[in-house]
Amino acid sequence: QLTPSSFLRIGQLSNVDLNEDIHELETELPRQRPNEIPHNEKLLSLKYESLDYDNSENQLFLEEERRINHAAFRTVEIKRWVICAMIGILTGLVACFIDIVVENLAGLKYRVVKDNIDKFTAKGGLSFSLLLWATLNASVVMVGSVIVAFIEPVAAGSGIPQIKCYLNGVKIPHVVRLKTLVIKVCGVILSVVGGLAVGKEGPMIHSGSVIAAGISQGRSTSLKRDFKIFEYFRRDTEKRDFVSAGAAAGVSAAFGAPVGGVLFSLEEGASFWNQFLTWRIFFASMISTFTLNSVLSVYHGNAWDLSSPGLINFGRFDSEKMGYTIQEIPIFIFMGVVGGILGALFNALNYWLTMFRIRYIHRPCLQVVEAMLVAAVTATVGFVMIYCSRDCQPIQGSSVAYPLQLFCADGEYNSMATAFFNTPEKSVVNLFHDPPGSYNPMTLGMFTLMYFFLACWTYGLTVSAGVFIPSLLIGAAWGRLFGISLSYLTKGSIWADPGKYALMGAAAQLGGIVRMTLSLTVIMMEATGNVTYGFPIMLVLMTAKIVGDYFVEGLYDMHIQLQSVPFLHWEAPVTSHSLTAREVMSTPVTCLRRIERVGTVVDILSDTSSNHNGFPVVESNPDTTQVAGLRGLILRSQLIVLLKHKVFVERANLNLVQRRLKLKDFRDAYPRFPPIQSIHVSQDERDCMIDLSEFMNPSPYTVPQEASLPRVFKLFRALGLRHLVVVDNRNEVVGMVTRKDLARYRLGKEGLEELSLAQT
Repeated sequence: QLTPSSFLRIGQLSNVDLNEDIHELETELPRQRPNEIPHNEKLLSLKYESLDYDNSENQLFLEEERRINHAAFRTVEIKRWVICAMIGILTGLVACFIDIVVENLAGLKYRVVKDNIDKFTAKGGLSFSLLLWATLNASVVMVGSVIVAFIEPVAAGSGIPQIKCYLNGVKIPHVVRLKTLVIKVCGVILSVVGGLAVGKEGPMIHSGSVIAAGISQGRSTSLKRDFKIFEYFRRDTEKRDFVSAGAAAGVSAAFGAPVGGVLFSLEEGASFWNQFLTWRIFFASMISTFTLNSVLSVYHGNAWDLSSPGLINFGRFDSEKMGYTIQEIPIFIFMGVVGGILGALFNALNYWLTMFRIRYIHRPCLQVVEAMLVAAVTATVGFVMIYCSRDCQPIQGSSVAYPLQLFCADGEYNSMATAFFNTPEKSVVNLFHDPPGSYNPMTLGMFTLMYFFLACWTYGLTVSAGVFIPSLLIGAAWGRLFGISLSYLTKGSIWADPGKYALMGAAAQLGGIVRMTLSLTVIMMEATGNVTYGFPIMLVLMTAKIVGDYFVEGLYDMHIQLQSVPFLHWEAPVTSHSLTAREVMSTPVTCLRRIERVGTVVDILSDTSSNHNGFPVVESNPDTTQVAGLRGLILRSQLIVLLKHKVFVERANLNLVQRRLKLKDFRDAYPRFPPIQSIHVSQDERDCMIDLSEFMNPSPYTVPQEASLPRVFKLFRALGLRHLVVVDNRNEVVGMVTRKDLARYRLGKEGLEELSLAQT
């Protein structure tokens, strides 16, 4: 129950906390009530690790690569194609499963409520119908919210921000686990059936990514099963490429837009891109669309008619009836401006709401209660709107799935009910394709207003749900309203067909909320099956993005920022040329010698205060006093595998041959390397020596300390590095640049600002 005063309070809260210094916050912590978590968006969290896109080219790796001949490389390439095909097939099947289950459960719910309403309209007592509808919604959403809040919180929301972070190179915990996939799919089904203002399209992207990560590793750590296939792909480089293919397959299953999927993972995701990758991703997207298409065609009973390429089908737009003329282009641009402003308003409201949620609604039980409240309120609002609406349309010739009669004459139905009493996907298609005159302007205006706030309140709940469809629905409603008012103004001239304006409004609203340009244009073109609208859709989306960016950033970027993720954009901040690597880097660096005491290594790894993940290896000459030059870089995970396999020799006989580790030993430990606490090293073993020369990466990337920040940033971002060593002119290690050091600098309102680092 958010009263206006509490909204103002949220606004003041965020203003107060943002302007306060962090030190003041820390001194106030003990006096605060424990049920409020102070959250500040000018922080970067240190709990996120980085992915390593760069292969460690140590001797083991080079030996293995040299052993592989041309034929073996070809089999690896074939395996990649096979994996992409499997990703496509499985993503398509998951999409089919979601679609069929949602259709049946939602149909059942709407039939029950419709019979109930028809029964009570005759004899009075409609409040029982309202109670039934609200209770059904709240109970279904309760189940969907409980599994997310208590079992796997990462599955909340649409999952697109998390996948963006993963492809950017940030390791979000649990994001590509099997458990997440199961919870995600069940949660989406329950939240759509529960009648929330959500879509099932966004989560498909996350599901596709999880499927891709799972298949490409050839094993499931959740099920403790190792299938001993695809072992070559057990490293971040390969896994991330497959995850981008999975994200693309998810988009193309959701919208029936394979090219849009490829462009989505290019625009939102991958920082590293090559020709073959594009081709494989496209292959995965096509397979996923085709799988969905064939299975749904068989399910609908016409096996040879491949007519449903995606989960949402906007229906055909005929070019003959729906062409546009040159004088409409300014109108479209104006719609883009409106979409940008409304999108910015949506994002700003959602920002305040999310800050409020992070601070106060952080207990799982509270989150479930909030989700149930939203579900009940959504049903109530829908019911009241249908009850108060006097907009009646004749039933014959209209394609309404569940026509509610209520107080209309016989043979007529309530047209507000087509918008509220339906899954959002169907409502969008109705708004696009119903003939002119199916909707009263008053109905559309009220619907837009209410649905805008409902959708804004719903995004960020602890349920799995996408924001694509609700924003399309809001946009289609005000776009259709716009079209109707245009035909009033022009005295019903032929070109003001409301369906066309509904499409442009939907594009403008979605572009204003998520700010995607390239992929969204192509997705809309592919989903409507019409190239004619390519140009106006592009204009609308560009305008919406430019206008919206003037106020706030896109919804996904905003949520990434609110989670304090160290996200690296394409370019360094524009004004950062004055900074050099010396000012950015972390010092002092913990270095290891090439032949090091085991005890030293264990102590360094066990030190919780530093918790570094990469250690420069320097030349070990004990007699000289000066620091020796850089010889290589070794990772925490590699050191842990070495200690686990006890690869060390005693002091006296340094020339003994140790047991050779294979690269396979490192791959088997990936991705969950055991913590250092679980590895037991006895007192005698602590005095042994460990030789790092064949395990360290002998050629790490380095920069001189005079390099400017944009140069360091470019190197780091383009190669997908995790560690960048800073050296002086004698090749001695002076510092280390990691993702957090670069993500700290951001362009704020007053120019370049530096964020603080926080442990939480």
